[in-house]
Amino acid sequence: MIIQLWQLETLLLQKDTYLNYSQALSYTSQALSQNLLRNRSPIKRISFKFVYYLQENWRRLWIISLWILIMIGLFHWKYFQYKQRVAFDVMGYCVLSAKGAAETLKLNMAIVLLPVCRNTITWLRSTKLSYFIPFDDNINFHKTVAAAIVMGIILHAGNHLACDFPRLLNEDENNYALNMSKYFGENKPSYISLLRGVEGITGIIMVVCMVIAFTLATRWFRRSLVKLPKPFDRLTGYNAFWYSHHLFVIVYVLLLVHGWFLYLVKEWYKKTTWMYLAFPVLLYAGERTLRFFRSGSYTVRLLKVAIYPGNVLTLKMSKPPKFRYKSGQYMFVQCPIVSSFEWHPFSITSAPDDDYLSIHIRQLGDWTQELKRVFSEVCEPPLAGKSGLLRADETTKATLPRLLIDGPYGAPAQDYRKYDVLLLVGLGIGATPFISILKDLLNNIVKSDELESHSSSDQSSASADSSPQGKIPPRKKKGVRTTNAYFYWVTREQGSFDWFKGVMNEVAECDHQGVIEMHNYLTSVYEEGDARSALITMVQALSHAKNGVDIVSGTRVTNIIDFY
Repeated sequence: MIIQLWQLETLLLQKDTYLNYSQALSYTSQALSQNLLRNRSPIKRISFKFVYYLQENWRRLWIISLWILIMIGLFHWKYFQYKQRVAFDVMGYCVLSAKGAAETLKLNMAIVLLPVCRNTITWLRSTKLSYFIPFDDNINFHKTVAAAIVMGIILHAGNHLACDFPRLLNEDENNYALNMSKYFGENKPSYISLLRGVEGITGIIMVVCMVIAFTLATRWFRRSLVKLPKPFDRLTGYNAFWYSHHLFVIVYVLLLVHGWFLYLVKEWYKKTTWMYLAFPVLLYAGERTLRFFRSGSYTVRLLKVAIYPGNVLTLKMSKPPKFRYKSGQYMFVQCPIVSSFEWHPFSITSAPDDDYLSIHIRQLGDWTQELKRVFSEVCEPPLAGKSGLLRADETTKATLPRLLIDGPYGAPAQDYRKYDVLLLVGLGIGATPFISILKDLLNNIVKSDELESHSSSDQSSASADSSPQGKIPPRKKKGVRTTNAYFYWVTREQGSFDWFKGVMNEVAECDHQGVIEMHNYLTSVYEEGDARSALITMVQALSHAKNGVDIVSGTRVTNIIDFY
């Protein structure tokens, strides 16, 4: 772009203004927080922080407190129950601790399934229970319960193997025949025979399966942070986590068997393991069955494919008639050509009123890399003036791969309609749920403008045709609760702005009321205060003032891209 000397001089005189664009957000937030608490005493600061913590976490606190109290109650109930039995005289406090831990294990093995019943959680989000229960933390609660299961296993199995069995084997023959022969037989068993029994074998297999599943589910293995030599590298990554987690089927079957063949309990109505597991297992099985049949009924047709800079694949597909969702929700996608078993979740970037579905997928693993390779083979080079590296649509000669979808499923962002002012902050591809929200807000704004103009024209024609005595009341306009939405998008690559260029242009062209305010931040140019960043910012400001187009993002946004 060519600029005149006087224009460059004007920009240089205003360099401080443009350098302010590069100020990091952390400086501003830090200054605000310091000003809010600067003049307050330490006691007041602590009390305010405590109040803020309660306001933000009271739902989590009461759920966790209730869960812990129930576990404590079950532990002590079983503890004092066995203290009155003859087994206590032989095995001592070890059997009390083991049986108390077993009761908490039954509870947690039942509860751990509930947070991953996605259809149920999605439905419960729309009920009044969402005000009291933090359904957004379902996965965190799932992990917390899993940690409690690990502690329960250590306490239960440890007491049996290291304390109960040795005390039983060292018991006097007369006391054994008097107190324990009815449970373990007339002849005192050996340690190996106890391990070879139904309880011992099922317990050992369950522990092995859980160790495998819990280990591969940790962050180091799930995200391939642990580098293992071949062929052990297959033990890391999402696939290893996903397939190992399905060992829970074996675990639950063995748990039912383990809870039926008890040494110290013979009456069937006192064997309560199946009572704990019945409802959660049936609920989870029903959900998986529903998901299986629903994914087959949701047939979609690919309408458009685009591969953008930054290794982002955009898929635009037809919308099934019964597929209803809210902005901010996500769905699972399967590509049978890549894998017939793997389902991966992606945020929906289209709005509920759109007649299509769209998702944006960034390459972060082997499945997404293979998916991009498959679609790259059917894509064609971009037309002149079009963004994106490769494109394909229904007019492409090559046959587009088949996709299956399942959903939608609830997410925290879907509750945006409850608020008057929205602050949306996205990092890179993490901005995808907010794009759907912006589209939905934009559709509501357009509808509101059309309704208002239609109402105005009706009033004008009515006032011209009607007599002064007869007045036709104006039609009530459907209002949009959200009065302002502030979208902050931070990305490291300039090419990332091509991902959602169309949405940004629509906002700039259609949002005449200024409801949506967008701020884009590019972090990979130069350091803050660098003269090169200042020059880019000045040229950028001049182009934006002349043409209304930002030269960095290529969009007609109301603000220009900030560097820091």
